[in-house]
Amino acid sequence: MTQDLATLRFGEIGLGNFAPYLMNRIMGRYNASLREEMAELGLTTPKVRCLAVLAMIDGILIGELAVYAVVEYSTLSRTLDGLEKEELVRRQPDPEDQRATRVFLSDAGRATFEKVWPRMAQTYAQMFEGISTDERLAFEATLQKILRNVRVHDF
Repeated sequence: MTQDLATLRFGEIGLGNFAPYLMNRIMGRYNASLREEMAELGLTTPKVRCLAVLAMIDGILIGELAVYAVVEYSTLSRTLDGLEKEELVRRQPDPEDQRATRVFLSDAGRATFEKVWPRMAQTYAQMFEGISTDERLAFEATLQKILRNVRVHDF
């Protein structure tokens, strides 16, 4: 039997069972655990998010990068200015649409991301301590379903 969550009062759900609250707390702790190492590399959370996305999807359109990196467009613009100044990324017009811009990771950008990745991986592993592989995979599948339910874009 499925519960109609839309009819529940907040007190019936409770703060400790309210998924958006839990996700925010988890991501807040995840980001906080990386902050010191990022700062040592001159990075911010938006910069690391951009580098991570570009490490997987190089040459992405700026609008798509904003969505994947979960960064407001105005923040992304400043972030890319900084990353470009540091020669970690480069922007270039899309060859098929001169109005659009693509972002590419430089070798220095990839090397910088590779420096922060071990800490990201360690923190990721810590999040799943005591959780079986099957539980982790089911959780990730559930998160992907939730993302499909709430997303605005097709990606």
